[in-house]
Amino acid sequence: MGITERKELEKQKMRKLILKTAMKLFLEEGFENITIRRIAEKIEYSPATIYLYFKDKDEILYTLHNEGFEELYRRQLSTLSIKDPLQRLREQGEVYISFALENPEYYDLMFIMRGPAKKIIEKKERDIGMRSYEFLKENVEECMEAGLLPEANVDVAAFSLWSHVHGIASLIIRDRCTTFSGEQIGYLVKGSLNFMLDGILNKGHNLNCGPKELKVGGNQ
Repeated sequence: MGITERKELEKQKMRKLILKTAMKLFLEEGFENITIRRIAEKIEYSPATIYLYFKDKDEILYTLHNEGFEELYRRQLSTLSIKDPLQRLREQGEVYISFALENPEYYDLMFIMRGPAKKIIEKKERDIGMRSYEFLKENVEECMEAGLLPEANVDVAAFSLWSHVHGIASLIIRDRCTTFSGEQIGYLVKGSLNFMLDGILNKGHNLNCGPKELKVGGNQ
């Protein structure tokens, strides 16, 4: 390995160390409470070293956020080989939950922690996470067009399905299912996804409510 290659490898290692350390601190102490100096102290380097790789704490956050969604989307794309859109939808649910359980730190940062979410909103740019959501919507719409799901408001249907898998993932990674064994969890996850979809198919639940029919927060 030449000098140039060795230096590039060292840069990649340092970048990964910074990101890994920052994520750990964000989750343990809260995004708002962490500074570049705090990250530098943890890896035992000067703040100036970190600034060689990231301009500020927000850039570190966006990098972690994007890495997580890139991996989630990559996994979603693996379901495209499934021709039956309804079976593909079931598989997407399992892929989503598998991603969360295998990458709990990323999932926490992407979907649960408040601080990072506020920063993403403040940036006022199209969230990379919408790409994954649009992927889900397209699959739901395809199921409806094929007569495999009841005709409904696509946004409502997609949001309902996403909320379902998010709830499952959040309960498990936040250790709210410790009374179940690992084997039981696997059975419950798959069974819950089937129960949700089969319930819609068998009863034709009405998902056509408009967005203005439910007020979130405040008096209803």
